[in-house]
Amino acid sequence: MSDFTSDYPTILGARIHVRRAGEGPPLVFLHGAGGVPVWLRFYAKLAEHFEVIVPDHPGFGESDTPPWLREIGDAAMFYLDFLEALDLPPVDVVGASLGGWIAAEAAVRRPDGFRTLSLIAPAGLRVKDVPSGDSFIWSPEEYARNLFHDPALAQKMLDAPVTPELEDLQIKNRFATARLAWEPRFYNPALERWLHRIKTPTLLVWGDDDKVMPPAYAGAWQAALPDARLVTIERSGHLPQVEHPDRVAAEIRSFAEGARP
Repeated sequence: MSDFTSDYPTILGARIHVRRAGEGPPLVFLHGAGGVPVWLRFYAKLAEHFEVIVPDHPGFGESDTPPWLREIGDAAMFYLDFLEALDLPPVDVVGASLGGWIAAEAAVRRPDGFRTLSLIAPAGLRVKDVPSGDSFIWSPEEYARNLFHDPALAQKMLDAPVTPELEDLQIKNRFATARLAWEPRFYNPALERWLHRIKTPTLLVWGDDDKVMPPAYAGAWQAALPDARLVTIERSGHLPQVEHPDRVAAEIRSFAEGARP
């Protein structure tokens, strides 16, 4: 599925790759640490009802790596400028894993900048005595098998051919992820105490077999956010939007439409 267009606006001196598909209210999707290697069925399902806007984060994919990108707060502030540069009104924002963390950090800084938030197993918090996964130390096989509930999807990921171009993108994404999330690992000690600033209606989507951000983390997010609803996706790992794209897209659509006046 590749029914999208690409453009490359320059924002804060960085050329940013932005994919667009569909028509309707704008919805911005912020990807996880793996970037956007393919156009997912999940995006296509959302594009049936929204104008779906999927940027490569600064430092990832086909976007430039700007010198000002040093930590997670820089990525959050970038997306506030990104929304202004694209002249988007308060929009529905969906963030997965690292992208969910970035979305939350941005919403803390500008609580009125988003119409709804949908966070798919976001990083950013830590739960005592419940360790999160550490993709920096996992082997490629461990990484793939820990992402999914369905072992067939993990095997498909392991069996996929890796071209030199794809390998270069994977290395680039890994370096960018380390820049944002190396120390402390996928965690901002200050974030939890400021999540009360997010008055935006928030949907939390979590796989019941998430080995990267275990389901206990969903409870921590729900407790810290003023207006949060949790949807648990059965038989799903860290990527419910990949394992159950129709269900997750439908949940996000229903949530976003229900929040409209």
